[in-house]
Amino acid sequence: MAAPPKPYACDPARSRGRPFREPASQSRSVFRRDCDRVIHSTAFRRLKHKTQVFVYHEGDHYRTRLTHSLEVAQIARALARRLGLDEDLTEALALAHDLGHPPFGHAGERALDECLKDHGGFDHNAQTLRVVTALEHRYPRFDGLNLSWETLEGIVKHNGPLTDRAGVPVGRYSARGLPVGIADFNRAYDLELWSYASLEAQVAAIADDIAYDAHDIDDGLRAGLFTLDDLRTVSRLDEIIGEIDACYPGLDDVRRAAELGRELISDLIHAVMTETAARLSALRPKSPEAVRHHDAPLVAFTPQTAEAEAMIKIFLRERMYRHPRVMTVMRRAEQVVRDLFARYRASPADLPSEWLAPTEAESEADLARRIGNFIAGMTDRYALIEHRRLFDSTPDLR
Repeated sequence: MAAPPKPYACDPARSRGRPFREPASQSRSVFRRDCDRVIHSTAFRRLKHKTQVFVYHEGDHYRTRLTHSLEVAQIARALARRLGLDEDLTEALALAHDLGHPPFGHAGERALDECLKDHGGFDHNAQTLRVVTALEHRYPRFDGLNLSWETLEGIVKHNGPLTDRAGVPVGRYSARGLPVGIADFNRAYDLELWSYASLEAQVAAIADDIAYDAHDIDDGLRAGLFTLDDLRTVSRLDEIIGEIDACYPGLDDVRRAAELGRELISDLIHAVMTETAARLSALRPKSPEAVRHHDAPLVAFTPQTAEAEAMIKIFLRERMYRHPRVMTVMRRAEQVVRDLFARYRASPADLPSEWLAPTEAESEADLARRIGNFIAGMTDRYALIEHRRLFDSTPDLR
């Protein structure tokens, strides 16, 4: 059952607006329109053929970036409903969070970051912002989707502040500085990078963790990278599997795995609700601004569950993401991206006509970034098609 909206929830009637002023909708809230614009975007449709862990042709039942985003949205809405938050904003952020991912998942991101190292590198979070503010061309009066301030803020800051109040990058950005796309946009449209994001954004972020913990386990089992017995080396998973076996003796492994996924998701959601309720009770924020200006996130796992969840991530990193079979495919995928970037850079005329420079007077940095934007928008399938068009031999991603 949905809780009534809380004072700390984002209120669409009090949105800070959009970069370009538009008339209000007669039938949808500001945040519902944002969510609908994400769903109808070209970038969202392309997630269908972008890698989560396994390249699209390895099997029809593995997660893609699209199915992962839908699963994140389902978990995020469930949390938002119970916490009395704005479900539309939460869903918009959950659906948008991976729009900037390039083909081949994190392998593609590593390759593009290397290719663009002399021009600010590549960051998928910054690329998501670039997609929704510039690269989508669907409206006559502006580029991008013209999303609300609250949605743009949540896209950029869902993992926490990017700078301190003086504007000095913090956390993962302290060594290399802010990504180019975020820094440039923020100078024109201040997203208050020094503060935390809304509770809706925090919920979308933790829903992402819950989804890929449970569903990467399911995909890893389906791929034969590990077994249910292997998972029992992780204490919390051992407890859940033991409870399933006690309740359903003799159950086949397919159903045991499905039940493990359901129970793990329920377990993690319960932990988030418990800890978040305690933090909200202690702080008693009276507005979204009180949430943003707090010195720590308010949406979190309980300490015990956070430790257990970290162990699940370690298991997946060692037994799935670094599995020799996966690593072999990802190394070949990285080479595909590097080859494409080098070819377009040496011969920009090989780019599709809509991606050619509008004028001949283009800097090296602008060319590199334009190529990066083109490749980042590719699906796995299209990247391989382009590679076969331009090269005599294309790696087999199997």
